[in-house]
Amino acid sequence: MRQLRLSLTFAGLAFSMALGFLGVTATSQPASAVIYCQYVGYPTGCVARAGVVLRPRPVAGAVAREAVRPGTPANRGGPVDRVGRR
Repeated sequence: MRQLRLSLTFAGLAFSMALGFLGVTATSQPASAVIYCQYVGYPTGCVARAGVVLRPRPVAGAVAREAVRPGTPANRGGPVDRVGRR
């Protein structure tokens, strides 16, 4: 019984590997996906959709951040087992 189970396990592994190899080799065609533009010229080589108004890409430095005022702790969601400021 143990010998049969071991041989079936190896046969299943070999069959899975053969199917995986066949899937990789049989579908090796070049991709022909179309990437549509999100902004003017971004991403590189994109295609603009008809009827869509493209705007310039926003500046990366203009990120809204939570204001940390003097006298307030910066880590508002930190550990709760501490008492008082440190």
